[in-house]
Amino acid sequence: MATTRTATTQWQGPLMGGAGTVSLDSSGVGKFDVNWPSRAEQANGNTSPEELIAAAHSSCYSMALSHGLAGAGTPPESVETQANVTFQPGEGITGIVLKVQARVPGLSAEDFAAAAQNAKENCPVSKALAGVNITLEAELLG
Repeated sequence: MATTRTATTQWQGPLMGGAGTVSLDSSGVGKFDVNWPSRAEQANGNTSPEELIAAAHSSCYSMALSHGLAGAGTPPESVETQANVTFQPGEGITGIVLKVQARVPGLSAEDFAAAAQNAKENCPVSKALAGVNITLEAELLG
């Protein structure tokens, strides 16, 4: 069954001097302030589209890797994924680095690397962001 999730942004003013609020409507978990300086300079307590993409990508990737590992008979004890989304003003999003650490009893480093790569290629958010260079750093914890 398909699901649709909704977020809404209210923006006031021009790009450089304006500001907005992103509302996570489907979940109702919060509203977050956004503005140009938080996107192109320092966050200073505000979020950015790139941070929201990083949140989506890290959570989707963790789910995809966990699912793939469990489906192969080696469910993980834990998976921690960090997504670093780089934004270059004038160019856009120039790259994403996924850094994952996982504890998976009984899995070899080679099999973990293959599962991690498979999750990167098949995670729905990775597929949606296929126009961006996505790199992976995967570490199997002992």
